[in-house]
Amino acid sequence: MSTVASRRDAGEKLNRRELLAQIARISACLPFTNILSHTAEAQDGSRPGQRPASGIFLSQADDAFLEEVEKTTFLYFWEQSNPQTGIVRDRCNARSLSGNDVGSIAATGFGLTALCVADQRKWAPSGEIRKRVLDALRFLSKKMPNHRGFFYHWANINTGERLWDAEISSVDTSILLCGLLTCRQHFPNAEIKDLAHRIFNHVDWNWLSADTSILPHGWRPETGFLQYRWHDYSEMMMIYLLGIGSYAHPLPPQTWNAWKRVTFEFDGIRYIGSYEPLFVHQYSQAWFDFRNKRDRYADYFQNSVIATDVHRRFCLQLAKKFPTYSEDLWGITASDSPSGYTVWGGPPARGPIDGTVVPSATGGSLPFLPQATIRVLRTIKDRYQNAWSRYGFVDAFNPLTNWYDTDVIGIDAGITLVMAENARTGFVWDTFMRNPEAKRGMERAAFKPYTPLGQETTASG
Repeated sequence: MSTVASRRDAGEKLNRRELLAQIARISACLPFTNILSHTAEAQDGSRPGQRPASGIFLSQADDAFLEEVEKTTFLYFWEQSNPQTGIVRDRCNARSLSGNDVGSIAATGFGLTALCVADQRKWAPSGEIRKRVLDALRFLSKKMPNHRGFFYHWANINTGERLWDAEISSVDTSILLCGLLTCRQHFPNAEIKDLAHRIFNHVDWNWLSADTSILPHGWRPETGFLQYRWHDYSEMMMIYLLGIGSYAHPLPPQTWNAWKRVTFEFDGIRYIGSYEPLFVHQYSQAWFDFRNKRDRYADYFQNSVIATDVHRRFCLQLAKKFPTYSEDLWGITASDSPSGYTVWGGPPARGPIDGTVVPSATGGSLPFLPQATIRVLRTIKDRYQNAWSRYGFVDAFNPLTNWYDTDVIGIDAGITLVMAENARTGFVWDTFMRNPEAKRGMERAAFKPYTPLGQETTASG
């Protein structure tokens, strides 16, 4: 399916995380204190002694390639949003450049972050970018429907009106807030800073946690809180950290310890997580900088490094069944498929894996395994022309069946753009982490700086 409506139909009014929750695993929660270290991969063309802000050495050719990926992907957020409201379309047809009026509040958060990157890299006039940010924040502050500061998952890009009986979403609101806080730090504009401050402080985290330390996925005015809760490690870390870091309505610090860190082992490699789609290891790390930090449980950056590499190994093992999977072409995460929006991943195999490749799986993991993921993205762009569009990579394709998605999805384009920039410069990490709320959240969750094993003398990815 290639339309937003089909994505909704596949879920029967369930959001992305509700689909995952319906097939959630049952597993024991084990202490996680000994995680493998990761050292940087050799970077062709790198010059010893020159360490970029991201800590990742890239050749000039790789940097130029990521510049093209980012700049092309940015067009999605520039052209597929309403300039007056700032709301970004959930998706559009990359061939016909057509889309309906269904906006995603999460894609809007990625879009606000993309505007910061575009301003930093001068991809559009600074005055026009700043006006778009101001208009978006004014609309969010004064006109966008919300409940206790939390926003509906789906909204009309022109009016902000709730669509599809959408839930008030804790994770999608959090992605929006991350984009908002990135704008607050990047733009030296008093009104942007004031509006961002007002919107963030309006979020009532206490309401979300009124009867539990395990936060709910969301709330509907017709039925109340959703039954699904953020009880296991996933992309939800940003929700807890933003709530704990709030000054106006803070979550208690102990909520950070309430959710489970389930461990999984594959080929003798142990890490937090299992067969959930790869995006769960990416989204919070698009903004929160977990490098060289750990809480009492884990180093989450290194955990994502391991999870990405394990997923790569998993795909290579699948090559016996799907011969196009190789070191040049791998990566599966929740995405479109010929039969609709699909939750798939692994190991072990989750969903009806059929040889489909999802570019955002590797795009969202660029800081974790830079050379391995760049290799894949280059392969896709160079060998599979129908997988590349005006807005960068289409959401998914299957080289075995010659199926190519027609759509670009905002959140998948967004994670690729943001993580490409973080791999190159660390700009989004550095900008976002200047927010006192982000610092306070990590401090109250008891994160401490440390030096991972192997990084004393070796540059780390």
